[in-house]
Amino acid sequence: MKGMSLSVFSGRHTLIDRGERIVTVRDFTPAYIATAASGALDEKMEKAYAMLKKCRLCARCCEVDRTKGQKGFCGTGASALVSSYGPHFGEESPLVGNGGSGTVFLTSCNLLCVFCQNDDISHLKEGVEMGPEDIADIMWGLQRRRCHNINFVTPSHQMPFLLEAVALAAKKGLSVPIVWNCGGYESIEALQILEGVIDIYMPDFKFYRNDSADRYCSASDYPEVARRAVAEMHRQVGDLVMDDSGIARRGLLVRHLVMPGDVCGTEEIMKWLAEDISPATYVNVMAQYRPCCKASQYPEIAGRITAAEYDKALFWAKKHGLRLDQGKNLKGAIRFLR
Repeated sequence: MKGMSLSVFSGRHTLIDRGERIVTVRDFTPAYIATAASGALDEKMEKAYAMLKKCRLCARCCEVDRTKGQKGFCGTGASALVSSYGPHFGEESPLVGNGGSGTVFLTSCNLLCVFCQNDDISHLKEGVEMGPEDIADIMWGLQRRRCHNINFVTPSHQMPFLLEAVALAAKKGLSVPIVWNCGGYESIEALQILEGVIDIYMPDFKFYRNDSADRYCSASDYPEVARRAVAEMHRQVGDLVMDDSGIARRGLLVRHLVMPGDVCGTEEIMKWLAEDISPATYVNVMAQYRPCCKASQYPEIAGRITAAEYDKALFWAKKHGLRLDQGKNLKGAIRFLR
């Protein structure tokens, strides 16, 4: 077929149209199923739980003993905290389809950005304690409601509990992809444990500028950490691939929130993704910034972005040839800013 090439995808065939950037996969099986069947998932769980004793689950590396009740930057202890769950239709188009993305919102966060739009969950830590069995039941229930995936939102600091939940859900018959929807401030050690478990990595890439990262989330090394993390994620799962219905099955999907005055360095992020990761990187350039949480205390980000700022961000993504999410979120953002 003209313009098509055939490559191997987890032992199966993937059809890639290089000209149109259409990437589809048929006969897909989530990575965690083989990992669980081999016994490797149990080994990964043991390694993950061991990290709680000197916590290194995220790039903060607080090294507190969470098994003894000590709490680091995220304020999370030795059990999972869940804020809410259910089908979500506001996510990226390859995740939503007709059935929605099966989101599980985890309480607290390892970044605690001053402009957080979910500050009731992250900063105020609204949620309830749940065991891995409870989370596995949630996952199974979301699949039964015909969600296309299980989408763990802000999961980094709760990784061991979620791994155990995946193992339990796999025994129940879970068979949809798992999305790791994180802030980008990730531990490489933790990400390596996740290899063979996570099908779709969806990190934020918030800042390319150290001073902004320091000012807004007390993480001056965020740009370097995020670059290493995104590179590791792409090494594991590659570019985003979809089935014939346009539903994401495996790969990397990067989110970037456009902020007032380009305090984040949008062009640098788009250029880096295209040149250092892949020109086929799938990116959602988001326009929904609003001054939430403590943002009003920072004059330069105390207002919404303008249509011109968003247009410029889209231009940079297109200039560098990235695959841009064209779903209803993008169209709605453009209408809103006009």
